[in-house]
This record gives sequence, C-alpha cells and structure tokens, in this order.
Amino acid sequence: QLQASGGGLVQPGDSLSLSCAASGRAFSGYGMAWFRQAPGKEREFVAGVIWSGAATSYANSVKGRFAISRDNNLNLVKLQMNNLKPEDTAVYYCAASRRRPTLVLLTVAEYDIWGQGTQVTVSS
Repeated sequence: QLQASGGGLVQPGDSLSLSCAASGRAFSGYGMAWFRQAPGKEREFVAGVIWSGAATSYANSVKGRFAISRDNNLNLVKLQMNNLKPEDTAVYYCAASRRRPTLVLLTVAEYDIWGQGTQVTVSS
C-alpha cells in the first residue's frame, strides 16, 4: 500500500528525490514519515509531516538539507534530499500512522503501515 521509489547511487553533494505512493486507501488522514536504516544500525526517523502538510519535523542530522512534502490529492509523499553525505547511505522507508495525525510522530512503533524501502548510497 506504500511504494517507495527514487533511490540510487550518488556522489557526496548530490541531490535525490524520493517518492512514496500510497494506494488502496486515502492517506489524507494519516501522518506520514520517512525513516532510514543503515547496515548494522536501528531504523531511525528522518522526516515527518502531519496529515495536512502544515507541520513538519526533521532529524537534526538532515535539518536544512532534506525537505518532506505531501500531496493528498495524489496520495504522494516526497523527500527532497540535498547536499547528500556518505552517512546518509541507508535503506529509506516511508511510513503512515493514524494514531495522532496532527502531530509528527518520531518512533518506529508509532507507525502502522510501511513501504518496502529504497536504497540510497552516497559514495565517491
């Protein structure tokens, strides 16, 4: 029901745009987020957006470089990633939660629906 795409291999300083397409239901009532998981590490919050798109939140490590947005008419959430660094290398997952759609939730346990992940590799 969530399909993530847009990953790839890029060099440090490059940009990538990830997309998360939702299907099977209207996700306008859901809070949405991107998480990532690097090899040997736990899955971590990257960015989130409330149901209306009016509020967002970012991990400190990506603040100022990444931007999350959503289009409820298209059932689409995007993550624009600029000035990528090697430490951004990970599998990126989009996730949806109905628990508190007016707040950006920050933990894996608070999200009920997950996409399959898309690999982002930043290397020279």
